[in-house]
Amino acid sequence: MSVSDKPCTLDGRFRVVFGAPIAELYETAAGPDASTALTRALEMRSFLALAEEQVTRICERVHEAMTPERDLDELSADQLRMDAQWLESALSARDRYRTALVDLLRTMSPPGRRTRPVRLTQQTITTTLPPAGAAPAPQRAGAARERRP
Repeated sequence: MSVSDKPCTLDGRFRVVFGAPIAELYETAAGPDASTALTRALEMRSFLALAEEQVTRICERVHEAMTPERDLDELSADQLRMDAQWLESALSARDRYRTALVDLLRTMSPPGRRTRPVRLTQQTITTTLPPAGAAPAPQRAGAARERRP
């Protein structure tokens, strides 16, 4: 099964943000005109889908080991400890991918709503130069006069 076919907990969010089902988004991302944002979002979605699948596999393995029908002589504390470590790692990875992807999708605008470019206006100051023949200002213009005794 391809990662594009694996379900992910954020698939509904992708549909809202990009306005298309996951399969169509992967097709679009494979094309020459794919946006960088879509490509990166789908790449992160693929990582999340794999991490979620890993969590599910570990949970199923632990549940299988703990079924009441299971022979207690087959139960291994070492194996359960190892599964607990694997589960902790898988959940940590899943949480990080999910947080990063939620943040990424939050920054994207919904379909049909294009962001307008920001128009920056810069204030200008207009000054006029004195006429070319005007006399220069005295060197000490604005200075206080000396008092004479």
